[in-house]
Amino acid sequence: MNNLAGTYADYRENQNLIFSLLEQSVDEVLPAKVLEQYGQFAEVKTYAENDRPVFNVRISEASRRRARGFVTRAATAGRYETFRLDGYSFTVKTAAYGAAVRLEFEEFLTNRIQMSDLYQLVIEGLNEAVYREIASALESLVSSVQPANKTTQTSFNETEMDRLLATADAYGQSTIYCTFEFAATMLPIASGGATNWNAFSDGMKDQIWSTGYFTTYKGHRVIVLPQSFEDISNTTKVIDPSTAYILPVGTEKPVKIALEGETHMRALENQDDWSKDIQYYKKLGVGLFLVNPGICVYQNGSLTKKNG
Repeated sequence: MNNLAGTYADYRENQNLIFSLLEQSVDEVLPAKVLEQYGQFAEVKTYAENDRPVFNVRISEASRRRARGFVTRAATAGRYETFRLDGYSFTVKTAAYGAAVRLEFEEFLTNRIQMSDLYQLVIEGLNEAVYREIASALESLVSSVQPANKTTQTSFNETEMDRLLATADAYGQSTIYCTFEFAATMLPIASGGATNWNAFSDGMKDQIWSTGYFTTYKGHRVIVLPQSFEDISNTTKVIDPSTAYILPVGTEKPVKIALEGETHMRALENQDDWSKDIQYYKKLGVGLFLVNPGICVYQNGSLTKKNG
């Protein structure tokens, strides 16, 4: 890339090839990067332009409930009542996400900015867009959870967490999704409110020292969501650390990420100062697999999105 755009003359000669390579590289690298960062809790699929981003759920929760209800006392031979193990599919809506970067003519002449830098910015920007959509989808989940499946506390309450886990586990083995801040509070508490270090084995203490939290909580996996900030002032976090999501999804990952079509790029010339606006966009969407009455939410009021 730097050879093709090493000078302004090179860039002018190879502009169409450069944009084609940038678009193809983003389309190859972005899905892998998204899967690497969010693959523990997200299913990532790519779709052709104008294809419906459809995700299939193999066995629906309604089908599982019917299966349990059909198991009754029966004779050792005879005709049994039957049920269907049906699944379903749902569509994730996509939208175009993009930005524009202004490159000054002098930056080409002095080699201060290279086209490979632009490529890295595009990848990072689109990955950040996916991340923000995940955060928005998770926050929208809180209001849809039924009251019996939700608790709001001023600190970590072991009894309440265990109650929610028991509720979620009735619909399948559940997993806890939360930020590092929340995970670090999930410790045995003594009657006085302090951490009960007497309840820790040596192995538990080693894990807390090495990771800062328990990777499993009473047999349940704890998946830590990546955290970031709204801007470089580091004052407002992207994901609300006060909320933990308890999802009885089994092998079904709760977040669905769709990447649709190709990345598109173009350059707009600024005739006054010879600068160029490099514009790009990519269509993507994020959805949540929510059709399960066992989904639970724990909110710890001592943790906030504001830093400090």
